Amino acid sequence: MLITEILARNARMFSDEMALVERDPAAHRRVPLTWNAFDSQANQLAQALRAAGMAKGDRVVELLTNCIEWLPIYFGILRSGAVAVPLNFRFDATTIESCITLAQAKVLIFGPEFIERINSVKSALDHWIERYIFVGPPEQQPAYALSLSAFMQGHPQSSPEVELQLLDDAALYFTSGTTGTPKGALLTHRNLESACIVENHHHGQTHEDNFLCIPPLYHTGAKMHWFGNFIVGAKAVILKGIEPRWILEAVSEEQVTVVWLLVPWAMDILLAIESGDVKLRDYQLDQWRLMHIGAQPVPPSLVKEWLKIFPHHQYDTNYGLTESTGPGCVHLGIENQHKVGAIGRPGFDWEFQIVDEQLRPVAPGSPGELMVKGPGVMKCYYRNESATAQTLKQGWLLTGDIARLDEQGFIWLVDRKKDVIITGGENVYPVEIEDFLQGHPKIQDVAVIGLPSLRLGEITSAIIKVKPGQSLSKEEIQQFCEALPRYKRPRKIFFDDVPRNPTGKIEKPKLRLKFGGAEESFQI
Repeated sequence: MLITEILARNARMFSDEMALVERDPAAHRRVPLTWNAFDSQANQLAQALRAAGMAKGDRVVELLTNCIEWLPIYFGILRSGAVAVPLNFRFDATTIESCITLAQAKVLIFGPEFIERINSVKSALDHWIERYIFVGPPEQQPAYALSLSAFMQGHPQSSPEVELQLLDDAALYFTSGTTGTPKGALLTHRNLESACIVENHHHGQTHEDNFLCIPPLYHTGAKMHWFGNFIVGAKAVILKGIEPRWILEAVSEEQVTVVWLLVPWAMDILLAIESGDVKLRDYQLDQWRLMHIGAQPVPPSLVKEWLKIFPHHQYDTNYGLTESTGPGCVHLGIENQHKVGAIGRPGFDWEFQIVDEQLRPVAPGSPGELMVKGPGVMKCYYRNESATAQTLKQGWLLTGDIARLDEQGFIWLVDRKKDVIITGGENVYPVEIEDFLQGHPKIQDVAVIGLPSLRLGEITSAIIKVKPGQSLSKEEIQQFCEALPRYKRPRKIFFDDVPRNPTGKIEKPKLRLKFGGAEESFQI
């Protein structure tokens, strides 16, 4: 079933029930939206886009931070037959321009946060963009844009008659860009439908569940996890802000049952509890049944500490890529908490192989590249035949991740293929070292990168963020690392923040640029 049809069904079955609630704690703002209003707004936007000349397959860019308008706009674009193009709200002006140019988009729907960036490249965007639609306060609306309400005004709230098929193009998602220029992964309506089915199969959402959505909606992770609630007409809360107390307040006051967190946010909650900044007795949390994490490697020490504090929680790790329509091609499974550290087994309706450079299966236990096949594999990289040919092989998706299979059939992520450090002829996998260092009680976050070395090719280097109120010396790290084989020990240690993108991935290119020529270091 098309996800646009799922929305229409939810509106018929649960018309006046809450579909979405936006919470903005900083502004003391709470905005609810019923299923009927959600559906009607999507229809009205779709009608307006059709009336403005948008044809099936045309591209519409959505450049917004999380807000109550985000999902109705997304579904309105899909209902019109156009292709939705959500953009990362942290993209700079040049990247926004390149993505819009690649998409050859005709409409840009944007919020006030992006006015300055759009203005700086507008002359180039005008070559493609026919209509600028603004979502925000009237006093901030640029003269060249039409407000969303004005654009939709007077159009019917019924669904336009656009024939859509499961294999039609639906959405163009750009990769996070932590390793270079983002590529556009083209997803079909079948891809989006499969994400609903897979997520609900993995986490068993019912109509009574309530999902707390904190990560950015432009990313496949947050939205595709919400899909598990969406397919059964269950409520969701969109939280603007990631302070631990705001998260716990939302869970308590909205009676949230399912929360998807990124590693830094889970760490922050644990630190806030440990320091006494938040007290669990102040919140109603008994109904919270599932905490799951994805988008990045998860330190086993973090999960073990979490389950000490929340022993009644189910836990799951989810693995996926933009190119696999988000999470679910591999997942740990809530029944497998004893295997925390592994990314899990193939997801529902997915299969996998671990292969060498010639795409031949490697022996169990040996590292190789993980490739997956299933209903979420993207159609292609949009207008990029060479990248598509390198990534898609006879229906298989090469993930770029190095993995190994254990004796019980669980997949362990070793590292990103491009992040492997080759030092003195030995392969060192940063995730392994990061997991080890996360076991130190004074370390809040850590990133491990390779830096150039004339003698060894690369040397292993650790960037460490110390927990608030703690002190940690390089000598203490040296002593702690004596448990590692000598070739795996960090040769350089820096104390600094660990930059992460909105989906929680460590931005290692920034660290390589910052510390590549650094003198202040400690060598083991």
